[in-house]
Amino acid sequence: MHPKILAIESSCDETSASVISNGKVLNNVIASQSVHHKYGGVVPELASRAHQKNIVHIVNEALRSSGINTEELDAIAFTKGPGLLGSLLVGVSFAKSMALALDIPLIEVNHMQAHVLSHFIEDPKPGFPFLCLTVSGGHTQIILVKEHLDFTVIGETQDDAVGEAFDKAAKIMGLPYPGGPMIDRLAKDGNPDAFVFPYTSMPSYNFSFSGIKTAFLYFIRDELAKNPSFIEERKNDISASIQKHLVKMLLEKLEKASFELNIKEIAIAGGVSANSGLRSALKVKGKQLGWNTFIPDFQYCTDNAAMVAMVAHYKYLNNIFTDLNASPLARMPIDAK
Repeated sequence: MHPKILAIESSCDETSASVISNGKVLNNVIASQSVHHKYGGVVPELASRAHQKNIVHIVNEALRSSGINTEELDAIAFTKGPGLLGSLLVGVSFAKSMALALDIPLIEVNHMQAHVLSHFIEDPKPGFPFLCLTVSGGHTQIILVKEHLDFTVIGETQDDAVGEAFDKAAKIMGLPYPGGPMIDRLAKDGNPDAFVFPYTSMPSYNFSFSGIKTAFLYFIRDELAKNPSFIEERKNDISASIQKHLVKMLLEKLEKASFELNIKEIAIAGGVSANSGLRSALKVKGKQLGWNTFIPDFQYCTDNAAMVAMVAHYKYLNNIFTDLNASPLARMPIDAK
């Protein structure tokens, strides 16, 4: 069985399409949306309109550059959720229409499950079982992965995601959107031990980032009261310090899970896995604890269709399809087969 699958990703503000053949990703076409920058965040209505504008061109380019015709496709895959409803509906509707026209199966994919399987796009690949820390603007989870489609969430944030914490810290500092990558850039020239921030420690493998966000807000407020130029004068040190604390919170729980479950295959995924502080800290921690660490290529950290295609490949091999009633309105848990 050598399935050829077209995958579509439209969960937030990137329209992406990818073609996979016999488990090999042939391309990963992405159109980003710059319209949100002036608003300081993603505007859902503008995002869905941009998807409608981009999706035909992106799908055509994915098929053209893959060298595969529509008649050769065995299935169409799409991101069902989680994500922005309007954005998801564009991808779901397009996938349904195309599958119906070609009379081929549909495959629905959980967005966070796709982030985890981004590690199977290229070598090296983690062995089973492995732990994957999935970190993004909307999610922070530790997932126990026993097989390609066997997932269990063993820990997750109880309030805000770590990506949202990065972005909120940047906004408090008056940095432009997107704030998380800006903090990462500034942190490279800063002292990570310049400032200390308290944070909430949750039981088991769960996270909480609301406390450190509030502490950071009050810290900036108090320092500005003493010196109105504080942020401008110390922005590198502030960025390095908040980044160090957020990364520390992530790795503390990951280390706990690794020790208690006796698993040394450790991976990260999701948009925040592009953060250089997290990537370098994971490598250091891995050497200290004897982990085999896996970090995705930058193009597979943010939202992309290649990771959706990879999940779809394994679902196709296991005859796991959906029908034309598929809707992003229905919740799709990450451990759904």
